[in-house]
Amino acid sequence: MARRRAAEKRKLNPDYKHGDVIVTQFINYVMGDGKRTLAERMFYQALDIIQDRTGQEGIEIFRNAIRNVQPGLEVKSRRIGGATYQVPIEVKPSRRMQLAMRWLIGFSRSRNDNSFPEKLAAELIAASKNEGPSIKKREDTHRMAEANRAFAHCRW
Repeated sequence: MARRRAAEKRKLNPDYKHGDVIVTQFINYVMGDGKRTLAERMFYQALDIIQDRTGQEGIEIFRNAIRNVQPGLEVKSRRIGGATYQVPIEVKPSRRMQLAMRWLIGFSRSRNDNSFPEKLAAELIAASKNEGPSIKKREDTHRMAEANRAFAHCRW
């Protein structure tokens, strides 16, 4: 952690198709080995697949999925006098977005479809309907925080 000042946040440019910074951020998470055009192609293919399967705009399903997966609470380990407590804390908006994107991409990659765009499309559709493993992850996170509510006074 820096002692002098907080690190500056870089400004992201909105994507060229939808003009949305969240889409750019998501593409950055998908991207591997600096291959941005490949990541963009896969993401936009996933949006096209979503539009074919549901008949709705792919970008709206994407936004809805992100909104549904974002956690409100999480637990952090806090060591007090030799004992470690799981203390529930509220999640900052930037971390909420980060966790939602990470969970969506991670669970997409572990799906059993042929290509990544199909996997991503299936995961986004499921998350927009409040189903699927990424929603289950959010529910588990909330359940864990709720179970440890007794230790909320240990917050710092």
